[in-house]
Amino acid sequence: MVTTSRILGANGEPIQLDSLNEPQTSKVMHLQHEWQGHPARGLTPSKLTSILLAAEQGDLIAQYELFEDMEERDGHILSEMGKRRRAVSGLDWDVVPPPNPTPEEEKAADTLKAILLNIEDIEGALFDTTDAIGKGFVCQEFDGWDRVDGYWMPKAIVHRPQSWFRLYRGFQQEVRLRDNTVDGAPLQPFGWITHTHKARSGYLERANIFRALVWPYLFKNYSVADLAEFLEIYGIPLRIGKYPPGAGEKEKMTLLRALVQVGHNAAGIIPDGMSLDFHDTADGDAAAFQLMMDWCERTVSKVILGATLTSQADRGSNTNALGNVHNEVRKELRDSDAKQIAASWSRDLVYPIAALNGLAPNGYRRCPRLRLDIAERADIKAYADALPNLVDAGLKISRKWVHEELGIPEAEDDDDTLVRSQPAANPPTDPAAVAAATAQRGRVAALAAAGAEKDAPARMVPQMERDAAPSVEAWVGKIRQLVEEVGSLEELRDRLLDLYPDMTLDQYAEAMAIGLGAARLAGRVGAQEQAGGNG
Repeated sequence: MVTTSRILGANGEPIQLDSLNEPQTSKVMHLQHEWQGHPARGLTPSKLTSILLAAEQGDLIAQYELFEDMEERDGHILSEMGKRRRAVSGLDWDVVPPPNPTPEEEKAADTLKAILLNIEDIEGALFDTTDAIGKGFVCQEFDGWDRVDGYWMPKAIVHRPQSWFRLYRGFQQEVRLRDNTVDGAPLQPFGWITHTHKARSGYLERANIFRALVWPYLFKNYSVADLAEFLEIYGIPLRIGKYPPGAGEKEKMTLLRALVQVGHNAAGIIPDGMSLDFHDTADGDAAAFQLMMDWCERTVSKVILGATLTSQADRGSNTNALGNVHNEVRKELRDSDAKQIAASWSRDLVYPIAALNGLAPNGYRRCPRLRLDIAERADIKAYADALPNLVDAGLKISRKWVHEELGIPEAEDDDDTLVRSQPAANPPTDPAAVAAATAQRGRVAALAAAGAEKDAPARMVPQMERDAAPSVEAWVGKIRQLVEEVGSLEELRDRLLDLYPDMTLDQYAEAMAIGLGAARLAGRVGAQEQAGGNG
């Protein structure tokens, strides 16, 4: 039995804790014994119109039973809805603290995540919540509360059919349990996950996806029935029996049975004097029926997924470029669905658990929230190439942000971590590589000099000497050896050009510019030191 101090709901309403010990539907027993109808049986345009009008006037039962039949009977609707629902239910989830959290709020978020992981079939409950994507709303009932490892949590989360509820129109539309009263019973706080999903604006009985699917569903059913009749008629030749004048009813029935027998078994007997004639059927084409069914399926795919190229509903126009564009539309729908569902779970599941366990002392606004991970993982190789250059240029980049972008969890203190391999001891000797590395060091040094104070040259020159030392030493060594071998300045000049034949004039010019810049900085350092000595 739940017993704790006075607790407020997400909207500030007081919670009656003694009502949490058993599910609310246990007090409305007639719902448990109702048999669902099947309005799709014998569905016609006039019957469908009556069902939709009744829903707008408050009788939701037939409409939502029809929605169940549509998913059950139409494989295309079931497939497309499954894609959209599982795109959300398959996302990773986490419980995160509020912005600028205190240490207590961060600890509460970790505790709440551990509690949610202990709830039986939590992933199945998330999938059931996505039922609202197509039908506008869903209500999942807590089968009472139980204390496990010192924490209160729901015993189970049970999906209830939409036909058990009615929609009460007040200042805001409210989902209520259908009991024996006119307006229905308000759902008890901390007893339900009630998720209303916005496919479009308007009242819930109309603002749902399935309302837009009912007409394509009906037209497709008519086309399928017509196609079946067409194949039955035009697939079998016309059979005509002839009986002689004066034949009695017994002879006529014998001939009729023979016609039926020949049609199904390709064999039969008839009395002497009677005959059977076979006539070719009229020409017909099933393409018109297929065209109608394809239109219906394309419409269903566009309504559910926002496009057709992410399914097989658009034959003959599939291209990779268009498919990628349509897949981006699916991602936008998934992100919207995930954000709406995460908000409902934060309000109706995470907060009740936090409130009953004393993990939300500052109320709902500072309570940890559930977050579904909708981030697209970045290209690790692109980040690995770009980040070192950005950091060298002086950008301050958050390590946490990099972990989130790449989807790499940050290691705990006691985790084994990868370590960086040691750089090669030998400096680069390729002329192009040496020139590029030296140029990069020169740019970084110039950026640092532009924003430094007056004594910057004294600090930059030793740093530049250390950075360029490996490359310069390799060059100086080769030039020193060349000087020892030549006999004149003219020969030295000619041999210098041959020393690095692969270097372009631009690379020579850039290296000379860097050298001249370093010389000027060295001169300024010398002048400052001399001025300081004279002073």
